[in-house]
Amino acid sequence: MISLRNVQPTDLEQLLHIENEGFSKEEAATKDAFVERIRLIPDTFIVAEKDGEILGYINGPIINQPYITDDLFEKITENPKSGGFQSVLGLAVSKQARNQGIAKILLNKMEQLVEENDREGITLTCKQDLVPFYEKYGFFNHGLSESQHGGVRWFNMVKLRENMD
Repeated sequence: MISLRNVQPTDLEQLLHIENEGFSKEEAATKDAFVERIRLIPDTFIVAEKDGEILGYINGPIINQPYITDDLFEKITENPKSGGFQSVLGLAVSKQARNQGIAKILLNKMEQLVEENDREGITLTCKQDLVPFYEKYGFFNHGLSESQHGGVRWFNMVKLRENMD
């Protein structure tokens, strides 16, 4: 049975391991970035675990615009109680737990938080090969992002609240 919960400081090492499995060195969040996210946005930093082992996570701050900007990878602030867009700065599943629907479970949890906190929707960026994955879950491709994070071409993917089941 997979359970979801808010992140805890003791999760840091497992989270860094999964982050570095899923992203290149240039793209991966730093230890300092994770420490800041754990401290400032535990309400929108969700981990999926089974038998005490973290299988994956999703995290991101609430932002006021529909697209992610590179400065978010450097500095974030605490989330407002309501409104704004739920950004996803990181969604990763450990190598041994992939293809089991964990990313979908985590995205569904973020949708639930959007509904509960009267947010406008969810926004994320992804590489071209993941565009169909997110489209399958109801996200719309808004084209190339201005993001230069990790020296990669990213696409803006947005799912507005009215498009959530």
